[in-house]
Amino acid sequence: MAVRSDKKQRLSVYLELDLKRRLSDFADRRGQSASLIAEAAIASFLSPDADERKEAAVTRRLDRIDRSLHRVERDLEITSETLALFIRFWLNSTVPLPDTAQVAARAKGGERYEQFIAALGRRLSHGTKLQQEVSEEVARQEL
Repeated sequence: MAVRSDKKQRLSVYLELDLKRRLSDFADRRGQSASLIAEAAIASFLSPDADERKEAAVTRRLDRIDRSLHRVERDLEITSETLALFIRFWLNSTVPLPDTAQVAARAKGGERYEQFIAALGRRLSHGTKLQQEVSEEVARQEL
């Protein structure tokens, strides 16, 4: 067996078909050999600072998730406050009904509530969202 001058030794490995395809595709995109890509990946995996890089990557991902959760919390708080303010305004501005109309109003209110729940269910399952409708309305007004 002839020894190569660059002192590299041959290593044969078996890869899953999908992994081999991905390696070949990556090497083709980079214009490098699959052997060179595999060698760099193994060296990176075995390097002493590999754990530090992995930890840094995980930390960056966790920071991104944390920022996203803070935005969700803020948006939820804004939505809750908006709803509470609307309900308070509506309750303060709605004139009470006379006693003779209470029974009919309760019946109509129950019917409307059932329609509201059905509409909410439809909207949440496959309908457009309010944010999308508002964006579309603003776009129409700008034209």
